[in-house]
Amino acid sequence: MLSRIAMVSVTAAATALPLGATGAVAEPPAAEPRLVPGTPCTTTAHACVSLSRNRAWLIRAGEVYYGEASALGGRPDSPTPVGTFHVTWKDQDHHSKEFDAPMPNSVFFTDTGVAFHQGSLTERSAGCLHLSKKSSEVFFGELKVGDEVQVVP
Repeated sequence: MLSRIAMVSVTAAATALPLGATGAVAEPPAAEPRLVPGTPCTTTAHACVSLSRNRAWLIRAGEVYYGEASALGGRPDSPTPVGTFHVTWKDQDHHSKEFDAPMPNSVFFTDTGVAFHQGSLTERSAGCLHLSKKSSEVFFGELKVGDEVQVVP
């Protein structure tokens, strides 16, 4: 015969789990990605841009491997969008039909034509991110279609 304390414990255990539950411990929620030291972006990014600092970085395995590069975004009337994107396509010798302008080393990451590319570091673009010649070559060479791009204010 079970003691009264044992019966209460067995009853409490039996009523604590919903019918069919196994009593297995639930997995803890996945940890949020951490920030890459020296950048405002998370470890899931392959490219990171800070519009307020006019800087960009390339990231691999959660660490900066290129940058801090100068990067100049769009004009106030045509700002660079903020958010998380993915590289959609690349064109080393792209020429904008809309602006009739060369865009060397273009790495597109929005469906509206926003890209990293070689451009002026003093004159703002129509939304793209201007990089120096050298930086645009590195970004073009290193970024692959599908790579995550994070753009922060």
